[in-house]
Amino acid sequence: MKNTLLTLAAVFGLLGSLLVQADESGKSLFNGKDLTGWKAPEGNIWWIVEDGILKVRSGPDQKGSILWSEEEFTDFAVTLDFKFGEGIIDSGVHVKSQDQIQIGISGSLKRDMTASPYIPGKGYPVEAEGVKELLKMDEWNTLKIEVKGMTYTSYLNGKKVMTYTSESGKEKGPIGLQLHGKRDMSIDFRNIKVVGLK
Repeated sequence: MKNTLLTLAAVFGLLGSLLVQADESGKSLFNGKDLTGWKAPEGNIWWIVEDGILKVRSGPDQKGSILWSEEEFTDFAVTLDFKFGEGIIDSGVHVKSQDQIQIGISGSLKRDMTASPYIPGKGYPVEAEGVKELLKMDEWNTLKIEVKGMTYTSYLNGKKVMTYTSESGKEKGPIGLQLHGKRDMSIDFRNIKVVGLK
């Protein structure tokens, strides 16, 4: 009986370990087939899925667009791959509100501010470090954003590049991908995953 209990304890311990690992690996926000799990904007012509990739393209009127997740989050880490396309790339990831982590060229600063926070009313309060050396212009890049309360930490291609605490963030909200208006540009995303943080 004792051996049976020890065996059961070991099995449950292993299962628990596997469940924790599965949770830490995160869940996919993008299935690679369609926009399930996202709120596509009305009259969507910007966000398309092809060959497992979420492709974002400016329309003829260069209208901006944000693709919001249906689910809302509190403390989390979101990881995604992005690849620059054509034009002057001005995109980003919204975290729970209008606070955003930039991808590409800042329209106001006219230079690359990838992985830096853009805060409405404050602009770019801090700049991510070492991005020029880390960013691959013609290949896939990986951006990870940790959100704990109002503190945002970004990692570019595996290296921590920025931490900032916002005064205007929200406790809970969706994740958004941005296509900036008044641009003729394209950018691709894949492997979008999110995991809850404790």
